[in-house]
Amino acid sequence: MLQHTVPTPYLVGEVHFYSAELNGALALFDAGPPTPEGEQALTDSVDLGRVKYLFVTHCHVDHYGLANHVLRNSSAEVYIPRLDAIKFARHADRMGCMGELLGRYGFDARFVRELRESFDRHKVFPTIPERYRIVEESPELKGLGVDWLACPGHSQSDLVYLVGGFAVTGDLLLRNIFQAPLLDINLETFADRFRNYDAYCASLAKLVRLRGYRIMPGHRESVGGVDEAILFYVTTLLERSVKLLPFRGLAVNQIVERLFQGRLVDPFLVYLKVSEIVFMLDFLEDPALLRTSLEGIGLFDQVAELFMTVAKQ
Repeated sequence: MLQHTVPTPYLVGEVHFYSAELNGALALFDAGPPTPEGEQALTDSVDLGRVKYLFVTHCHVDHYGLANHVLRNSSAEVYIPRLDAIKFARHADRMGCMGELLGRYGFDARFVRELRESFDRHKVFPTIPERYRIVEESPELKGLGVDWLACPGHSQSDLVYLVGGFAVTGDLLLRNIFQAPLLDINLETFADRFRNYDAYCASLAKLVRLRGYRIMPGHRESVGGVDEAILFYVTTLLERSVKLLPFRGLAVNQIVERLFQGRLVDPFLVYLKVSEIVFMLDFLEDPALLRTSLEGIGLFDQVAELFMTVAKQ
C-alpha cells in the first residue's frame, strides 16, 4: 500500500490518501480535498483510468472531496459509510436539528445562521458523490480482501479498512493530534445528539484489534502503534477536562466565553470547541465508562494517576 500526501487549506494541514492493488485492480482509500492542489496530487500520484474502487473512511471534505473527480475520470465504484449516506439524503433535516441542538446549549439563531455561512466558507459540505455504494451493504468487499470496522467517535460514520497487514484509519488514530469529536445529531434517530464519548469508549475495544497492523493514518506522521495513539488521545482528554471542572454548572456557550474570552470569532472554530467541551462534559459525568474500556484493553494503568486526579473532582 502506498501513501500519497496532499496539502490542504484546512486547520489540520496535509492529508494522506492511499492506493493499493486488489486482485489486479487499483483501489484508493480516501481521495483528498476538492482543491486544485488536491486534483493535481491525485493525478500525479495514480493512473486515474485504472482506479476501480474508492473506499472512503468518513465523508469529511478532506477525505472524500475528490470522489466526483475520481468518478469522472475512471470507472470506479465509490464506497461510503451507511451513516454518511443518510447524512447526504437528509442534509436539510440534519441542519435543522443541529440548530435546535445548539439552541439548547445557549446559542441563538444568529449564531446558527453564521455557523451555516461558515460551513460554506470552509467548504465543509462538498458535492455529494454522483454515485456510491454502502460499505456495510457490500459483501463483495470480502472477495477483494477488504475488511472494515465501524469505530465511531470522531464522527458517527468512521470506518477502518483492513487490507492485508495494513489498517487505513482516517482520523481515528493520529500522532499528537486530538481530532475534535464532532457534535452532531444522531443520524439513526434524528431525535437527539450523537454521543461521541459513549461511542469512543465502545470503539476502543475494536481499535486494539489493530495491534500488529501497520497503521495508515489520515494526517501527518506515521503512527508507531495503536496504544500510542490511544494514550495520547486519552491523556489529552483528561488534561483538557481539568480545565472544565470550574465551569461544569454553566451552559456550554458560557463555558466557551469563559475559556476563550471572546478570542474565538469564526463560528466554525466555536463549533469545534463546543464539540470538544460536550465530549469532555460527558466524560466528567460518567468517567467510569472510559475507565472500564481502558481496563478492558489493558491501558488504564498508564493513565491511572491522571485519571484519578480528574475523576475524583
